[in-house]
Amino acid sequence: MKLTPVGERVVIRPLKVEERTKGGIYIPQSSKEEKKEGEILEIGEKDSEKFGLKKGDKILYGGYSSDEFEIDGEKFIIIELKDVLARLE
Repeated sequence: MKLTPVGERVVIRPLKVEERTKGGIYIPQSSKEEKKEGEILEIGEKDSEKFGLKKGDKILYGGYSSDEFEIDGEKFIIIELKDVLARLE
């Protein structure tokens, strides 16, 4: 199944949070801070070049208006382009 966002939205795959520190210490679920990092899978706006984003970019995102979906056991998030804060390089 292919998700194609409508308007100025992007479909991202959230990046997994580390369960252990670099020193090997286990981080319990209750104390994990959810990082809002993801990889762009699809961009809805055809004029996406003006935003400097493309498929495969790793990003930081913010905002409170995201929609989460699970398809075939994989988690996806749809956010608005204005909620993309930065591209990770």
